[in-house]
Amino acid sequence: MKTPGSTHAPRLARILESSLYADDLTQAELFYKSVLALTLFAKEAGRHVFFKLGNQMLLVFNPSRTLEKSEVVPHGARGPGHVAFAVSKSEMDGWKKHLQGMGVAIEKDVLWPNGGRSLYFRDPAGNSLELASPLLWQMEDIADLKRIS
Repeated sequence: MKTPGSTHAPRLARILESSLYADDLTQAELFYKSVLALTLFAKEAGRHVFFKLGNQMLLVFNPSRTLEKSEVVPHGARGPGHVAFAVSKSEMDGWKKHLQGMGVAIEKDVLWPNGGRSLYFRDPAGNSLELASPLLWQMEDIADLKRIS
């Protein structure tokens, strides 16, 4: 690797996909579809379930299978991962009520000093999920979040 400043990287546009890992993909699919109302994009039994959310993808892999050689580079992780979903601060109470109504325990409800708010909870695989107002990162809040599929 060259030293910083020796070359200039082209600009990255955004994060295209984020990955979590779960041994039980059937349970993961049910959770993300029924609790978070994500749209299933693709799945391969025992290997992965992919969800589309706007112009980004949430990929949930079975870590045992993705360590095997395939058309993509082997990858995998053990232990809980983390993903945060952007939610308007004004919709947080509705989400909290929805999650609790679905039997999902809220691990933590944080009001950040900059005006943001986060709800933390777990998926069935133990991954840490967060619903967060973009205010958390000094970004504009979502004025009127509409479900994008």
